[in-house]
Order: sequence, then structure tokens, then C-alpha cells
Amino acid sequence: MHHAFVIESEAEGGIATALRWVAEELGLQATGNPDVVVLRYGLFSVEDARKISELAASAPFIGDKKALVIAAGRVYHEAQNALLKVFEEPSPGTHLFLVVPTLGGLLPTLRSRVVELAGMEKSSDGESIPEIAQTFIKSTKEKRAALVKKLSTGRDEDERRTHRDEAIAIVNGIEATTYARCESRTFTPEYAALLEDIAVLRGHLYDRSAPVKMILEHLALVTPKDLV
Repeated sequence: MHHAFVIESEAEGGIATALRWVAEELGLQATGNPDVVVLRYGLFSVEDARKISELAASAPFIGDKKALVIAAGRVYHEAQNALLKVFEEPSPGTHLFLVVPTLGGLLPTLRSRVVELAGMEKSSDGESIPEIAQTFIKSTKEKRAALVKKLSTGRDEDERRTHRDEAIAIVNGIEATTYARCESRTFTPEYAALLEDIAVLRGHLYDRSAPVKMILEHLALVTPKDLV
């Protein structure tokens, strides 16, 4: 039985998937169980990764199994590197679950250490697309430019972090919308090029020094008008 998993899903749906697996495969119920730990983060930092490593190294309180479920909106690359050892060799009986909104931001080194679990089904009516992404896609070039300007600035680190998260939501939303359109229309070279760009650009957004303005300006230009 593998010990480390990743779930591509919004937080609560992914947590539910992980806990269902834990109950069915490990026989551990989450309610009132100190050996089933669920942690939620907006931004997962190196310090958070160190705390997870400490939790993973401790022995179970009851029996010989425990589970750590980590849901994060975004995981810095440095934090992913800090997780490598614990995801490769956790203490005996420990199972780890990482819930993230998209697998695109994970480093290959971390991806190689986890098995993907299917998350909850996404809505097919557009509800799974973040509102800010829908706004970006539907906007004129002028309105897209205004949104880019807003998201590429910030009064402090917290605001800049929030704007970077919104930029990631836009990238993920464009990607999801593109795939949805490809299911109902011809997969054109334009769509293929857009998806290739997204695969590269999203990785850059997970760096602290992400060039948000350049990334969103590029997407504003290459996102097809007929995507919606």
C-alpha cells in the first residue's frame, strides 16, 4: 500500500476524498481520532512543511496507523522541496495526503513521490471556474488590461500574495475552460498553444518573485476571443 497521495480538488472536496480513503483502506475514522489530522492552508510555506515533517515523524497515538491530510491553495516551491524527504520516507504507518486545486504547480520531484487519487467530480456547468477567471475571459482587452494592472501591484506582501493567488485562479480557469471547449469543439492549434503556454506560466506563478504582470499580459493577448 502506498503511503503518499495527491488529490487535485478544491479543499473540502479533496479532504472528503482523503478521509473516505482513510476510512475504507486504513479503517480509521476521522471524528475524534487524534491519528487523523486535517490541516488547511491558504499558502503553504517552508515553516509549514517543517511542522508537517515533525507531525509525520511522531508515532500514532492509537494502534499503528495515522493519516495527515494537507489542503493548500498554493504551495511554494521551497516548501515542496522541504516535503520531499517526508513524502518519500515517512515514519512507519504514516499516510500523507496533499490536496491542491491543480497539479500543475507541483514540482516533478514531488509528483514522483505521490500517487494521484481522484477527487470529487467537477461541475460541468462552469461553476468550477473561479469567478475572477470567468471575468478575465469574458472581458475586452481594455478591461483585461485594467485587471492585469490591479493584480500586478500591492500595498504590502499580504495583498501581493492575494493578487498572485488570483492570478493563479485565472490561469487555472482559462485552462479548465479551454479543455471544456475542446470537448465540444475541434481541438485547434490555437487551443493547443494556449494549453502549452499555461503549463509553463503556471509554474512560474508558484515562485515568490513571480512576474505576475508579464504572465497575465501574455494570457490577455493569447486567450482566444471565442473561448466563451
